[in-house]
Amino acid sequence: MVLPAQIVGNFFLIEGKADRAGTPRFLIDTGSSVNLFSPGMVRRLQGREAPTSSPGVRVAGADGTVLELQRGTLRRLDLGEARFDEIEVLLYDCAALSAHLGVKVDGVLGFPLFRDMILTLDYPGGRLVLQRGQEVPPMVGTVIPFDDARKTPLVTVRLGDRSLVALIDSGSDAWFSLNPVGVAPVYVAGPTVGATVGTISGDHTQKVARLAEDLTLGDQVFQQPIVDLTDELSSIGGAMLRHFVVSFDQRRDRVIFSRGAQGPIVTPPLRSAGVSFSKTPAYWRVAGVVPRSGAEAAGIQRGDLVTRINGEPVSRWDFRRYEKLMAASAELTFSLLNGITEAEKRVRVFDLIP
Repeated sequence: MVLPAQIVGNFFLIEGKADRAGTPRFLIDTGSSVNLFSPGMVRRLQGREAPTSSPGVRVAGADGTVLELQRGTLRRLDLGEARFDEIEVLLYDCAALSAHLGVKVDGVLGFPLFRDMILTLDYPGGRLVLQRGQEVPPMVGTVIPFDDARKTPLVTVRLGDRSLVALIDSGSDAWFSLNPVGVAPVYVAGPTVGATVGTISGDHTQKVARLAEDLTLGDQVFQQPIVDLTDELSSIGGAMLRHFVVSFDQRRDRVIFSRGAQGPIVTPPLRSAGVSFSKTPAYWRVAGVVPRSGAEAAGIQRGDLVTRINGEPVSRWDFRRYEKLMAASAELTFSLLNGITEAEKRVRVFDLIP
């Protein structure tokens, strides 16, 4: 079964079955061991919420903050022709994630949901493929075993001559999130404060750097990649995964990376206007400002509301178009709401990490 996918930033999104309320949208998160659904989506799919007196489930976000979420059950979930029955979920308001991406997200589908099938995330082709059955055609690519005890996509990667374990996490938009403890990484740029991104437990401010060594995944080489430093488990994020067709075979405890191009993968410079946003159709709220950036020099502060970019309303700027603008521009003009008037501020775009 094949479903079209939408790659927003570096996140992998698919749509469920449309109904009178519209078409629901879900994020595929191979780094999650649970399914997260908004309470409204659970009711919409005729699911059940556990009594409020029932104990919740503690869930850790990217910054280590722990939330307690209530349980629920979906009677049925349809993804194209695939049907899933009696799905255990946790209730989570996806508003913060939706605001970060600029598109409405109704739920997060975790890795265990696909335990009985081969899950393929085709980033270059923009599609999701599900295969079921004991017999599957041979799969060409870099085959890497993952942790068979916990049924978690944990794989071994190499940084220079050292090995470390990393989670394959399609729910992260980073290149590679690196826990430096015990690895002793060497950097050619950074570390420095990066973007502010939305997570389950709130906003998380990245700390980014470029490694002096190559990162190797099987026979795939990433030349001096940009990394997001973390105190949590190291992980391979969507910025790396989007170079591949990635197939997860949970029956055989393996993942296959397929790529049309040959040779090392090079991480381009990380461009920034020094400001991060949570997005709505009417305005973008400033979620964070990079210290000593042009945005800070222009007086832009957390909580400010941006209504226009280069004179165009923010409703015309989706994630991809804004990224292309930053990659090609030396300067951006933001219109900030000041009472009932707008004030324009010009901000220099720079290489946060060369």
